[in-house]
Amino acid sequence: MNNERTNKNRIDWIITFVPLTAVIGISILFFVFPKGANHVLSKIRFFFGDTMGAYYLVIGLGFLILSVLLSVSKCGDIVLGAPNEKPKYSFFSWGAMMFTCGLAADILFYSFSEWVMYSAEPHIEQMGGVQDWAETYALFHWSFIPWSFYLVLAAAFGFMIHVRKRTRQRYSEACRPLLGKRTDGITGRLIDLLAVFALIAGTATTFSVATPLMASMISKLFGITLSRRAVTVIILLITCAVYTYSLMHGLKGISILAKVCIYLFFGLLLFVLLFGGQTKYIVETGLSSFGKMIGNFFELSTYTDPTRKDSFAQNWTIYYWAYWMVWCVAAPFFIGSISRGRTVRQLILGGYIFGTGSTLVSFFVLGGEGMGMQMSGKAELIEAYGKNGDIYEIIIDLIDKMPFSTLIIILVLLTMIAFYATSFDSIALIASCYSSRKLNSDEHPHKAIQLLWCILLILLPIALVFSESSMSNLQTVSIVAAFPIGIVMVLIAASFIKDSKNYLKHKGPGLSTPENQQETE
Repeated sequence: MNNERTNKNRIDWIITFVPLTAVIGISILFFVFPKGANHVLSKIRFFFGDTMGAYYLVIGLGFLILSVLLSVSKCGDIVLGAPNEKPKYSFFSWGAMMFTCGLAADILFYSFSEWVMYSAEPHIEQMGGVQDWAETYALFHWSFIPWSFYLVLAAAFGFMIHVRKRTRQRYSEACRPLLGKRTDGITGRLIDLLAVFALIAGTATTFSVATPLMASMISKLFGITLSRRAVTVIILLITCAVYTYSLMHGLKGISILAKVCIYLFFGLLLFVLLFGGQTKYIVETGLSSFGKMIGNFFELSTYTDPTRKDSFAQNWTIYYWAYWMVWCVAAPFFIGSISRGRTVRQLILGGYIFGTGSTLVSFFVLGGEGMGMQMSGKAELIEAYGKNGDIYEIIIDLIDKMPFSTLIIILVLLTMIAFYATSFDSIALIASCYSSRKLNSDEHPHKAIQLLWCILLILLPIALVFSESSMSNLQTVSIVAAFPIGIVMVLIAASFIKDSKNYLKHKGPGLSTPENQQETE
């Protein structure tokens, strides 16, 4: 009985319910006043995404440069844990959990489709056409800069949890070296509320991207005549059941599910590469696009289209940076927590090797397969997209033209369900940590709170499935939510630099601080 009371007292009900209530309230407004809500949010999005667009680009390039500096500096020698502690997970298990905890399902979807969507952009034509720049931009948008967000913050959170042994696993706590006692006041509470709100908004945005594709695949496989909306709800419920079961079995369950995801993922890529019929084109276009991306990296990173000839940067680059920034509320926390025993350098370099490497291979193979069919005249995907704009049906049509198309659809479907389940069991775990007032690095949140978040994270996307305008609006909310989150990310990075310098000065690289040390000097 006393243990139950203690657990209840350790739950932060404000952090748990205030963001949820706010997002549900916004959703209701979307339903009741869809046109008015869309008009207001479009103006807000214009301000943050267009007027203030350079803000996101500067943060993106800054985090990439910082990740390089951290990995080559003395800070890179810091062990995230006790002195000489060995990593808890093998490189493969660690990398699998890291890759699948974030936007893995979206990566799969955009690998198939992004080059097609670029074909409608005047900027791509001005640059030199789809062949030269569609895959180049896709690689740029999903590689080093977005992953730098994850890896810098993961190092900061891992340092906070495993070295400083702080028991409040929240955004605000990572800012303590700069904010000091204000972390425990209104400032800290505001940071955490913004973080959880962004987490919920990003969750619903992610579910809006690829679940319609999964619904189309299920309808095709089984000849289901239900609407795409109804099938999407069924998929969401199945995904919820899978990730809830996995989370209830702790990190071991997450690790097993992540490995299953990676085997399915690389099995799919290998099958398409070997039997899709475009192997030579995939390899040559992939190498060419990667070289073009590296050679023009800083130009792509700072392109703002000042005269707004086509607003390509605003529609794509700035949106993507904001989207990944919103997801930085959950994914880096999870990566930091599973990185115990690794150095900061190992975390950053290993993250780029496994995380960015897996992402690039996905775009090489799946994007290259579709482009190869288009360029060889085996498919008219660009023309079809220009006529109906239904990217989900175009992906189905692309797969239909591959050998063993039914098997590929099954592989894609299983992989996406597994990716979603793995992403959201890690999100539910981190959200549960936010709901706990105190949590040691070796502790897990109460099972009831974990179950609560498993259910809460799926309710909003299910509700929003029934209003397409609301789903579009929530994607706008991701950009809006990313603006304050960007400021907090900079605070966390600055706090980590300050705290790690202080740590190295007093303790030396590779040494751990005393247990339960709460504040730096």
